[in-house]
Amino acid sequence: MAQATARHILVDSEAKCEELKKAIEGGQDFAEVAKQHSSCPSGRNGGDLGSFGPGQMVPEFDKAVFNSELNTVLGPIKTQFGYHLLEVTSRS
Repeated sequence: MAQATARHILVDSEAKCEELKKAIEGGQDFAEVAKQHSSCPSGRNGGDLGSFGPGQMVPEFDKAVFNSELNTVLGPIKTQFGYHLLEVTSRS
């Protein structure tokens, strides 16, 4: 079964998500931005979600994680939890 590792940042608005994405694309460290801004408990660990397979995350995540380029900041991705920036760090 396919496995991926990823990290994410969860915020409550699309505008905030866009602002943070621009900051990361401008050179800010993803993990530091996650620690400062993510409302998900994973933010304490730089947004690290660990390793997971298809179906273990919400469908919007699955689609992005298993169909996108590695090490690219994706988003905003809207889920029932809010707006996410997502970076897939590995996939097998």
